[in-house]
Amino acid sequence: MTGVPVRIRRLVNNSEPPQGLDTLMQRLYRQRGDARAAEINLADLLPANDLLGIESAAELLADSIGRRARITVVGDFDADGATGSAVAILGLRALGAEDVRYLTPSRFKHGYGLSPAVVDAAESAKPDLLITVDNGIASIAGVARARELGIPVLITDHHLPAAELPAAAAIVNPNQPGCGFASKHLAGVGVMFYLLAATRAEMRRRGCFDSARPGGRAEPNLAQLLDLVALGTVADVVMLDRNNRILVEQGLRRIRAGYCRPGLRALLEIAGCRIARVTARDLGFAAGPRLNAAGRLDDMSIGVECLVTDDPVRAMKLARKLHSLNVERREIEFSMREAADAIVNELAASAGELPPGLCLYGADWHQGVIGIVAARIREHWHRPVIAFADSGDQDAAGGTMLRGSARSIDGLHIRDLIDAVAKRHPGLIERFGGHAMAAGLSLPRAALATFRDAFADAVRREVGHTPPVRELLSDGELPGALLNLSTAEAVRCAGPWGKGFSEPLFDGQFEVSGVRVVAERHLKLRVRAGDSLPLEAIGFNLAEQRGQVGERMHLAYRLDVNDYRGLRAAQLVVEHLQPPDAADAPRSSA
Repeated sequence: MTGVPVRIRRLVNNSEPPQGLDTLMQRLYRQRGDARAAEINLADLLPANDLLGIESAAELLADSIGRRARITVVGDFDADGATGSAVAILGLRALGAEDVRYLTPSRFKHGYGLSPAVVDAAESAKPDLLITVDNGIASIAGVARARELGIPVLITDHHLPAAELPAAAAIVNPNQPGCGFASKHLAGVGVMFYLLAATRAEMRRRGCFDSARPGGRAEPNLAQLLDLVALGTVADVVMLDRNNRILVEQGLRRIRAGYCRPGLRALLEIAGCRIARVTARDLGFAAGPRLNAAGRLDDMSIGVECLVTDDPVRAMKLARKLHSLNVERREIEFSMREAADAIVNELAASAGELPPGLCLYGADWHQGVIGIVAARIREHWHRPVIAFADSGDQDAAGGTMLRGSARSIDGLHIRDLIDAVAKRHPGLIERFGGHAMAAGLSLPRAALATFRDAFADAVRREVGHTPPVRELLSDGELPGALLNLSTAEAVRCAGPWGKGFSEPLFDGQFEVSGVRVVAERHLKLRVRAGDSLPLEAIGFNLAEQRGQVGERMHLAYRLDVNDYRGLRAAQLVVEHLQPPDAADAPRSSA
């Protein structure tokens, strides 16, 4: 595959490259629109009372805890849902709730959200209150079923609502109409953390905390939950606005100091991460995928149990199970990715060009992995992609139902785009929901061809016949004096970096003194820039470009730390490479 054109655009004028580390860090923060980014204090979090409905929700929870109600938490089967469920369970118990249980819907049996079937499954525990985490804002039928059974529902969610809201006892969602909370990017776990903080404040007002009297309860330190809040926030790839960066950084500080849940520690250690040096990237690319693997292939209750257990031995046993599932997930993903590549290549060959939006389907594809495959194809071809798999259900006519997972490009709101298709073609889509960058949907297999054309037309109306050139935003060129371990360490730990507050990307020309392919897919280079010492560079999944590498190359790269058997050295992680004379022209990238 040749991929799509890539353009490197510098965010700064390179006439004055940074002369020192302090100057570099100031520039990096300024280019991301926050000169105060290094000042990340818990006291600067937005106040909980700005969340619409949180006061009534906190009163409901405080009442439930006070009367020793049976509480069931209904989460989601991804990392945000798992961490949110764990935070809810641990936080409610710390606040004094005596009977807290949880139910994680099965991706394969129940589908997403608080459906009537999930409510019926939860009803067996005779709950006095159902609390949703990372779902519920679209669960109109599920909440109605709970009302029939006499079970009040407290919804905590962050997904975009439809025109109608469920008739829940309380709703906390920064994206619901009328909510004035300034950060609309809270993850589900962040919403739950805020609700626990508001509930603690309500219980404090009621005088519930008095450790001095016999039987009295001490006020819990909810900051102890921030390691899980950080994991869920990063793993859900929400925008790291200032409020989310505070939550993530405070969680990272606790992890580095050794104050993290045994399950999270086990996940990081299995992935080879050093606890004292953990970054947001480690949460997103090491712990997060292992946790997500349970919901993709098995039952996310494995992940929740891993996070809530206090027993380090049990935590490690569960983490090993999650690691094993993640290895299996990678194998399935590799096979599906090969099949998806073949479909796209065949489509390009037969049509002469690709449509602006891609719909891919494999009869034997695993529905738990289609989201990852959609993301991989999106990254390579810079187009919105929806990957479909058989859901195992039947439509009204007895045909096969498909479940799709969508991933978008910057500037194209995928949930709104699917909504536009649904309005133009009533009845085509059975159900859908999601975010700007990711969404899920279900439709009959017989409707796939019609939907594929309608989706491509909708994308075309938004971006034209050809999607925009993929653009890499560079922080400029690093002088040779800064291409070292000290700079790499400082940049690595200076974030937290993530969506909306991107990890620094640099570009410049390098002399290449060595090139080889490793593990069949990755490109390993030995490079040098100006007066710098020679550096190792790794281009993941760039082996196809081996033949393009000359004696001098223009690289777009991240400056990272290679930690191998305790030996630490600066390393370039190459995102794109091209001949030096093509630095200003779009080039194809694999």
